[in-house]
Amino acid sequence: MRTHSLSADPKQLPLPIHAPAPPEFVFARVFRRLGIKRSVPDFHIEYRPFSSLRSNIHLQGNRARVRISDVLEEAPSLVLEALAEILLAQLFRRRPSAEARECYLAYVFEPAVRRRIDENRRQRGRLRLLPAQGRHYDLDEIFARLNHKFFKGDLSCRQIGWSPKSSRSVLGHYDPAHHTITISRSLDSASVPAEVVEYLVFHEMLHIHFPLERNGSRRVMHSRAFRQAEKSYPGYRRVRDRLKGIFSE
Repeated sequence: MRTHSLSADPKQLPLPIHAPAPPEFVFARVFRRLGIKRSVPDFHIEYRPFSSLRSNIHLQGNRARVRISDVLEEAPSLVLEALAEILLAQLFRRRPSAEARECYLAYVFEPAVRRRIDENRRQRGRLRLLPAQGRHYDLDEIFARLNHKFFKGDLSCRQIGWSPKSSRSVLGHYDPAHHTITISRSLDSASVPAEVVEYLVFHEMLHIHFPLERNGSRRVMHSRAFRQAEKSYPGYRRVRDRLKGIFSE
């Protein structure tokens, strides 16, 4: 087998090896490219051990403090440029380009990156979940029954339970990192029909069955297949109307 080495031929000039540009330089370069009508801020970039994939930017005077999830510390420069455009557009109330969003999402949706994100959430994040047995409804029993009826018993969930707070805005949530389903405690009430609670559990179970997808520069939580499966739920329209009626009171 023939191998190649940059130093094998003494007449061959060594290829230039460029160190990655410092993140502060990348942000300043993107700032100039966006044509924002003000002086370039003094950027200070930190990679932080966040429990989730989040980044933020704060501007005070001419000092811009940027905090980025350490999951992105090894990301290619092109991904960092895309993130810089997204954050700067957010700061100055502009719309980031579809190319920037697509580049960023393409990277964070890579399987290896998703595994790191989920692992960080499991290790660093706190899971707050009340037991499945509530005052009026048992979520474990509902999950097992729906799993058998609609999914042939194939779905798994590490834990399902009620939320610590009685939220009326977020009624249900599936957490892929912890593989858990949370249902708002506001539904654990005798005034809430059983079919409404069951429908919401079914909706979150569909998120297990149909994982998050990417379509260009958009994250797709409710794909076409997801929507079709949801609408096949018995009494879908009636249950949705009852749900709206309960929380419009």
